[in-house]
Amino acid sequence: MTSAQLLTDAFGRVRETVHEAAGGLTAAQLAHRVGDHANSIGWLVWHLTRIQDDHVADAAGTPQVWTRDGWAARFGLPFDPSDTGYGHTSEEVTAVRVGSADLLTGYHDAVHDRTAEYVGSLTDGDLARIVDRAWDPPVTLGVRLISVISDDLQHAGQAAFVRGLL
Repeated sequence: MTSAQLLTDAFGRVRETVHEAAGGLTAAQLAHRVGDHANSIGWLVWHLTRIQDDHVADAAGTPQVWTRDGWAARFGLPFDPSDTGYGHTSEEVTAVRVGSADLLTGYHDAVHDRTAEYVGSLTDGDLARIVDRAWDPPVTLGVRLISVISDDLQHAGQAAFVRGLL
């Protein structure tokens, strides 16, 4: 198995978990919060997808699917199009209202397709490329992609947990 195949498989597992967690839910179920400061399934899946979209687009040097393909307009959220949900307050989490599970998983699928296309083209040598010098040590492409996968799976797991509580 190549690094590209491994990364493609890992992002495919994120996609599967997202669909299991959010698929078929109503807008009210997607917005449900188990506590005053808890995240909803809709917010969790939107956020993990926005982070993946943002980070992969940055690494690939391409526009984000969110803006390039009109997803920001379709969602109609009250945030700047560059917002990924990082650092959101409880009020901002509440503001993420998703009209349908199909909209949410549709955006995720579009980002997944773009991600799979990109990571499927990578060679082992590509993974050593520095993509973020703001950290010490600087972040390589390989570390960035593993970080996205880890974050995505954590949030997808949280969404699956909330679904189990519904």
